[in-house]
Amino acid sequence: MNFSAGPWQNATALASAEAPMVDPFGRAVTYLRVSVTDRCDFRCTYCMSENMNFLPKKDLLTLEELDRLCSAFVAKGVKKLRLTGGEPLVRKNIMFLVRSLSRHLGSGALEELADCGVRRINVSLDTFDPEKFRTITRWGEFDKVMEGVRAAQAAGIRVKLNAVALKDFNEHEIPELMRYAHANDMDLTLIETMPMGETGEDRTDQYLPLSLVRQRLEESFTLTDLPLSTGGPARYVRVEETGGKLGLITPMTHNFCESCNRVRLTCTGTLYMCLGQDDAADLRTALRASPDDAFLSTAIDEAIGRKPKGHDFIIDRDHRRPAVARHMSVTGG
Repeated sequence: MNFSAGPWQNATALASAEAPMVDPFGRAVTYLRVSVTDRCDFRCTYCMSENMNFLPKKDLLTLEELDRLCSAFVAKGVKKLRLTGGEPLVRKNIMFLVRSLSRHLGSGALEELADCGVRRINVSLDTFDPEKFRTITRWGEFDKVMEGVRAAQAAGIRVKLNAVALKDFNEHEIPELMRYAHANDMDLTLIETMPMGETGEDRTDQYLPLSLVRQRLEESFTLTDLPLSTGGPARYVRVEETGGKLGLITPMTHNFCESCNRVRLTCTGTLYMCLGQDDAADLRTALRASPDDAFLSTAIDEAIGRKPKGHDFIIDRDHRRPAVARHMSVTGG
């Protein structure tokens, strides 16, 4: 199984008998996103620079260590685990980790995991124009992406399309993307570009608020707000004319911090309690300090106790520099 469609995530529902971790603002932390690699086969202009310096392989946690860390979070009340990147499939032997996590099925800790654990993939698809696709990804091949989407569906894997809304690039394609997704039994999620890492592009020229996108869509479609929550930051609407769901992730125009239940673990064992803040906890040292998880559990509790209220993303002519220096691929989508 191999995709060239940018980052995908294996969304796996987890259940734990323990009470969830609670941050200083009373939010239960029940969702862990794990970046298994910072490497990617694309160089999307809104995500990273063309000439990236990736982490040395020697700095990465082993797959066995990632498994132990994930399991420690499950034991502390995490109910949803997402494997992400970069591009997870470029991590050698990644399916070993997914298979290993499936052992939680026997204990009932995992509610949904089949075969190697892949039940749904997210595919980044910002345009239907092959030339524009190559431009935005810098060297992606549109036909290979579509071949991968069809292969996944043929294998019975659910596919969700993700598109970053970009001013003067794909804003007029959004209705077409939505119609295609819904006609082919896929959901579509639109995402506002975020000021993370230097990319060589001016994000003030790229930024397109989804409030404006929704306003334009409502000129042709009937959008009904849904109470649906998948544990992530997206807000959902039903598109009455197509019968499908549209997700809106709006870190800029309407942040989702008040209900944030997420923390992010990097492939080096660094835990970021907020995507848009630099404060982090070194769990690798705690992991390797002892063969049992007592020290690791304490380190996780201390980190959750520092989870901030929210991020401070700003994109305007007065704030041209990224809000945080690290690229999105370091901490995952």
